Amino acid sequence: MSSVSHELKDTSVASSKWLDAHYDPVANLYTFSSCIALSDLHGDGENKLVVGDLGTGVCNVKLKVYRGTGVLSESTLLDLPTGLVSFLMDLHEPRTPAIAVASGPFIYVYKNLRPYFKFTLPSLEVNPLEQDVWSQAKEMSLPSSPTLMDVTGQFDVEFRITVACRNGNIYILRRDSPKPKYCIELSSHPVGLVRMGKNVVVGCTHETLHGYTQKGKKLWTAYLPAPVTAMALMDLPTRGFQAVLVGLANCEVHMYRDKNLISTIKTPDVVTSICFGRYGREDGTLIMTTKGGGLIVKILKRTAVFDDRDSAPGPPIAQSIRLNVPKKTKLYVDQTLRERENAVAMHRAFQMDLSRLRLAAARAYVKALESSLTPMSASLTEPLKMNAVVQGLGPSFKLTLNIQNTASCRPVMNLAISFLYDENLYSMRTAFFKIPLLVPGLNYPIDTFVECLSDKGISDIIKVFVLREGKSAPLLTAHINMPVSEGLALN
Repeated sequence: MSSVSHELKDTSVASSKWLDAHYDPVANLYTFSSCIALSDLHGDGENKLVVGDLGTGVCNVKLKVYRGTGVLSESTLLDLPTGLVSFLMDLHEPRTPAIAVASGPFIYVYKNLRPYFKFTLPSLEVNPLEQDVWSQAKEMSLPSSPTLMDVTGQFDVEFRITVACRNGNIYILRRDSPKPKYCIELSSHPVGLVRMGKNVVVGCTHETLHGYTQKGKKLWTAYLPAPVTAMALMDLPTRGFQAVLVGLANCEVHMYRDKNLISTIKTPDVVTSICFGRYGREDGTLIMTTKGGGLIVKILKRTAVFDDRDSAPGPPIAQSIRLNVPKKTKLYVDQTLRERENAVAMHRAFQMDLSRLRLAAARAYVKALESSLTPMSASLTEPLKMNAVVQGLGPSFKLTLNIQNTASCRPVMNLAISFLYDENLYSMRTAFFKIPLLVPGLNYPIDTFVECLSDKGISDIIKVFVLREGKSAPLLTAHINMPVSEGLALN
C-alpha cells in the first residue's frame, strides 16, 4: 500500500509479529465480518477492500471500496447489507471478480464498481439449466432459522453445508441427504462459525470456543476471557499456516491454532469485524473495524514465527494430538484372545519373575556393600566418594584419583590406597601409598603413573582399593578399564 498515511512502525513490543500500517478512529465504518471482503476488482494484482457499511442503520448505508487507506468509490444501498462476497461470473479475460451484496429482499451484483444485476428473492425465475440444482437445494430443510453458514465442495461432486441455527444447534448437510446428516448440540448459542481444513470452529455466547470434525465429533474446547464479537480465518498458503482469529469484547484479538492460543493482539476499541488476506500487494494483511467506526490495518512481518506452544494454562499440546493407530492384524487378535484366556496364569508368571528380579537386585546390592565394590562408601564413619581419570596414549599413562570426604563436619584420616594389576602387562612406580587427612567437602586429586609393558595391543583392568588401617575389608573399590597403548602399536 503506497498511499499509507501513517508511517510504518513496530508495535509496542520489539518482538511483535505485526506492523501497524494504518489506524483511523473516525473512519465511520460500521460493519460485520460477513460484510467485508478483499478482492482484485480491476485485475491489476492489487486487492481492494470492499465493505458493506451499515451506517447509522437508517441513513448512510453504502457499499464502500478502499484502496490503500483511501476510499476509491461509494455506492448507496437501499437497505442494510447482510452479506457480501466476491466471485467470478464469466470466463472472459481479464477475469475480474464481481461483488454480490445481500441487502433486504435483493441481491445486488456490481461489476467494475457499477451496478450490473439485481436479483429479487424469491420471485425471480430460475434459469432452466439450473432448475435441477435449485429443486434439489429446495428439498433441504432445517428445523430452525439459519443464522450462520459455511459451504465447501462442489455441488455435482460432493459438498457440505454447515449451518448454525437460532435453536442453538449446528446442522451439517450433505449432497446425498435432503435432511441434516449430522447435528451438533451446543451448550449456548453460536455467534461465530469458521471452517479450518476439515474441522469447524464455533464461538459461543458463554465465552467458549469449540472445535468439531465435519461429522460433528467434538475435538476440543477453549475458554475465553470475554464474549466473542467477531471471528475470521487466517490463511497463509505460502507458509502453509492456518489459524482462527477471534475478536473479544475486552479489546483483544486472539489467534488460535486448534485449541492453542498462539498470539494476542491488543486493539484500541472493541473489534466488530475481521478480515485477513491480500490487501494491495501485501499477502498477510489484517483488517479490522471497531465498535466506534474505526479502521485498523496491520501487516504481518515476513520474519514472524508462530510457536505452536500453548500460552494458556492447561494440558500440553501433545495430549490433543490423535495417534495414528494401525489396524488390528490377525496376529494381534490371536494374541489378545490368548491373553484373555490365560490372564491369571500370565499374571502369576509375571509376578514370579518380578519377585525374582527384585531378589537378585537386592542380593547384588548387599554383596556390593559388604565387599565395598562401589565407588561410594557405605560406611557412616568414613563417607567417601572416588572417581578415576586415565590420561595418555601410551605406553605411559597418568592415572588421577579424585577422592572426596562427603561428611558434613568430620575429617577422615589413616587411609591408604592400593592397586591390584597384572604385572605382566603393567608396572607402577608406586602401587601403595598413604592418603593425607581428608577435610570434608574438598576434592583431593592423587596422581600416579602406569607403564604398559606389552606390545600386543591388549589392555586389562586395574583395581583400586581405599583401605583403612586395622581393617581387612576395603572402604572403596574401583575398577579402571585401561585403554590400549597406541604408542607401542605405532612403534
